[in-house]
Amino acid sequence: MRREIFLLALALFSLTAGPLHAFDWPQDAVVSDNFYSYFGQLRGGGISGSLIFKDNSVIRACDSGSVAVVIGEHSDDFGWFESTLGNAVIIAHDNSLCTVYANLDAGSVSEEAASAGPIESGTELGESGNSGWQEGDSCLEFQVLDTRNKSAVNPRVLMPRMGRELVLEIGDLVLVDKKGGNHRLIWERAFPAGVYYLYRDRQRVAVPYRTVVAVNGATVEGISYDALTETNGRLCAMGNSPYPVEMLYPDSRRQLLGAVQLTRGRNTLSVTLLDILGVARTVTYTLDIN
Repeated sequence: MRREIFLLALALFSLTAGPLHAFDWPQDAVVSDNFYSYFGQLRGGGISGSLIFKDNSVIRACDSGSVAVVIGEHSDDFGWFESTLGNAVIIAHDNSLCTVYANLDAGSVSEEAASAGPIESGTELGESGNSGWQEGDSCLEFQVLDTRNKSAVNPRVLMPRMGRELVLEIGDLVLVDKKGGNHRLIWERAFPAGVYYLYRDRQRVAVPYRTVVAVNGATVEGISYDALTETNGRLCAMGNSPYPVEMLYPDSRRQLLGAVQLTRGRNTLSVTLLDILGVARTVTYTLDIN
């Protein structure tokens, strides 16, 4: 099945846009440590538009809608998907939203899911498996797509929020100058005036819901992980500008927090990471800029 047919199917099933609404979880017993990786994590050389679950489970439709596409092989390029979907069911809902249930076990897709047409919330779709690219794990790859705005929505924005979150760790902060020089704040506090990119150590699973960088009490950058927007055919995180993977994750260790302009004199640099429950972790450094 070609990418054009896939997108046409989504368009035909997408209804009038409206406010986002709540979905149920696609599998049971969901808490923060049930995820293999969060939405927005570095994965397969791209920014993941998926929420990857850790545990094998029966998978159910998170809301009523219409089955738009059932994928039985994983050799097609669908553009928005940064990894192979394997066996997958795609359901179109109101508000131009589609949910994608990928990496299903071969042969487990239910008769209700395989028959294109209306489907009720809670209907069993199949069981999580290892038919897609999941590094050997039998787990669900779950996506929410906004077909009108060509964006991948963080599924956790629309799902009930349960339990505590994984602790966000700010870690080692590094300022990178225009020449590519690295300045670790744990060691250096004096720099020339100029524009810098600020990075933290990437966590393997957790991704902040929002990052905020402030200089002298004024917010200069905020990167949100409530959605990833398609820009020039690529998923980007949104801050002051769209950030593709090579800027957001320049290597496997670092994650971008934002761009900062440091002017001569004493500057107070603050970094805040917020999880989806609004719990914040903040660190502040006093820098001497010459």
